[in-house]
Amino acid sequence: MNYGKYSMQLIQNIKNMYSANNLKKIRESKLISKAELSRKTGLSFQTIDRIEKGYPCRLDTKRKILIALRLKFGDRKKVFKD
Repeated sequence: MNYGKYSMQLIQNIKNMYSANNLKKIRESKLISKAELSRKTGLSFQTIDRIEKGYPCRLDTKRKILIALRLKFGDRKKVFKD
């Protein structure tokens, strides 16, 4: 039996589980480095890295990121899926 198809689906499901936001994609589209976003938000580089990996964060943290990316609070669903 060929398990390749099922293995690929499992891998995609795991990736989707950990990509709980579009922060990295949006940050890179605006040509902003993690270090620069860290400076603009007052958050640590490690915090930005964790959020991009899909770890949860507080609403205040999301607000700081949205402001630094010059996005409106109403655009939060474009960046954060939750």
